[in-house]
Amino acid sequence: MQDRTFMPEAPDVETAWTWLLERRPMTRGCFDVTLPPVAAAAYAEPVLRTLFPFHTHGTLKFIRDAPPWYEPPIDDLPFVVLGEPPYSVYTAGHAIRLGEVATAEDAISLVVAHLPADLGADTAGQQS
Repeated sequence: MQDRTFMPEAPDVETAWTWLLERRPMTRGCFDVTLPPVAAAAYAEPVLRTLFPFHTHGTLKFIRDAPPWYEPPIDDLPFVVLGEPPYSVYTAGHAIRLGEVATAEDAISLVVAHLPADLGADTAGQQS
C-alpha cells in the first residue's frame, strides 16, 4: 500500500491534468482505479480543462484556480462521485444531486450543463 501522508499539489492547471491522467505516483488520484474514465471524459471538455482537477474522497471536483491556496480553495462547482457506474453528479457541498448516469461521458456532460454561466463566458474559446 502506498504512503499517502504527503502528496504534493500540482503547481498549475496543466500539470494537475497531466498528473491526474498519468496517475503519477504519490499524487491525487494515483491510487483510485475508478478515476481514469471520468478524468479522460473531463479532460475532453475544453471548459473543464481550464479548471484545476481536484480528486478527493472518492470524487472528482473542479476548482477555479490553482495553488497556492492561502484559504481553502473555492469549491462551488458541480462534481462527480467516482466508483463503478452509475455515476452520481452533485452540486457543491452535496447540496443537490443533479442526476445519476450510466457513463463517465454523461456524468461530465451533466457537470458542464450545470456550470455557472459566467464560467462558460470566461473560458469560451480557450484551448489547452
